[in-house]
Amino acid sequence: MARSFYFCLFFLFISWISKLTTSYPLSTKSRWIVDEKGQRVKLACVNWPAHLQPTVAEGLSKQPLDSISKKIVSMGFNCVRLTWPLDLMTNDTLALNVTVKQSFESLKLFEDVLGIQTHNPNLLHLPLFNAFQEVVSNLGQNGVMVILDNHLTTPGWCCGDNDLDAFFGYPKFDPTVWAKGLGKMATLFRNVTNVIGMSLRNEPRGARDYPDLWFRHMPQGAEAVHAANPELLVILSGIDFDTNLSFLRDRSVNVSFTNKLVFELHWYSFSDGRDSWRKHNSNDFCVKIIEKVTHNGGFLIGRGFPLILSEFGTDQRGGDISGNRYMNCLVAWAAENDLDWAVWALTGDYYLRTGKTDLDESYGLLQANWKDVRNSTYLQKLSGIQHAFKGPGLRPNNNLLFHPSTGLCVTMNLSDNLLTLRLGPCPKSDPWTFNPQEGILWVNKMCVEAPNVAGQKVKLGVGTKCSKLGQISATKMHLSFKTSNGLLLCLDVDERDNSVVANPCKCLTMDASCDPASQWFKVL
Repeated sequence: MARSFYFCLFFLFISWISKLTTSYPLSTKSRWIVDEKGQRVKLACVNWPAHLQPTVAEGLSKQPLDSISKKIVSMGFNCVRLTWPLDLMTNDTLALNVTVKQSFESLKLFEDVLGIQTHNPNLLHLPLFNAFQEVVSNLGQNGVMVILDNHLTTPGWCCGDNDLDAFFGYPKFDPTVWAKGLGKMATLFRNVTNVIGMSLRNEPRGARDYPDLWFRHMPQGAEAVHAANPELLVILSGIDFDTNLSFLRDRSVNVSFTNKLVFELHWYSFSDGRDSWRKHNSNDFCVKIIEKVTHNGGFLIGRGFPLILSEFGTDQRGGDISGNRYMNCLVAWAAENDLDWAVWALTGDYYLRTGKTDLDESYGLLQANWKDVRNSTYLQKLSGIQHAFKGPGLRPNNNLLFHPSTGLCVTMNLSDNLLTLRLGPCPKSDPWTFNPQEGILWVNKMCVEAPNVAGQKVKLGVGTKCSKLGQISATKMHLSFKTSNGLLLCLDVDERDNSVVANPCKCLTMDASCDPASQWFKVL
């Protein structure tokens, strides 16, 4: 109940923030994305697929378009990464002569036709591209920014190594045709202010995904977009399913424009090896994988380039141990670096995916009815990284004590005439200071006084009994102290009321069977 209460409070705050006007267009300032006034704009996006065979944004047979847009806002997102197939720009017959109704009927999706007739009758007889425009327009009416993501060439599911459009020069990936299509899409949305960027190609991959070919063709697409619509952010993905931008370590992208270039990276638990997170100690493996992700793309932040984590996510049905551990590590890393991001995906289910109708998306934020949230705990975890911690125009606030597993931050709480600690929404968090050398955790001139007995609440005092905390474990996210009788305890969370307690430290060794998530606290 406590978490649900804080969850609602947070999203009321986010909904209010979303009503504030962003000054378009957006550009880049070192590693940050900023508005026309030079203020930080953090992109907290959700992927909304529109690239599959019907070539229509998913979910429109289940709910009205405006209801879906409002649901996106109510969940705390300010941005959608809207996918589209290149054929929508290079095949005028598909884009302009095939209506939504005709597209679904050609695929024998008659129930979806009836659903769209019920929920979105104004879309049913529109050509496919005009229906796509309506989705973008409605998102804009609800204050949602849009990144147009060229996901693949021919409408369908993505992605595999042997796809015919996997990389430049493949049978269905002509670089010249692609650049022309990008330019056309950029032109058609030239005066649509909520379209703030274009992602040039999703997950380049395959046997030919060589950096030399990337450097030859990716800038051509970038130039085509910028020439057609200079206001857009131009977003470049890496190779190896967009998990690798390491080739930029010793070679720069040469384009004619400045302050518009952004890079994107993907990271899923299966990127680290199938079921690997279950097989390793979470502390050690988290550090190892973050080192890999930093080497492959995260280093760009330190070099002054914005980096969007444009796809990540996991099975939300609750039984994915590897996925759950990976998400706790990822959220901690995203918070530490205050990344822009886009989670996969909004989707409750798909009209048609790989030959199956009404296929449920276990990674989707929404249930198959496209109305109810699939997993409120998962969504709350994301809430912790939906707002900006730092950047141009923001008051420096690198002193939050963040709990990645819940997406909440440590706050002060008056309980039984004692000041104790409790998790709450990060925007409402108190300003903490922590010096690792000193080991004292301070807030409002008070310090943490840890109990001598496991299971008791952690209190705040005026400085006479300050506990010296150590950052133990490989992740440095366990905050530990020794009691007067020599017992090693760590800060932990009591799930019953979100209070911060002291418990025996867990999962510090090579043991892969336990999950340390409740004892992970990230000092930001």
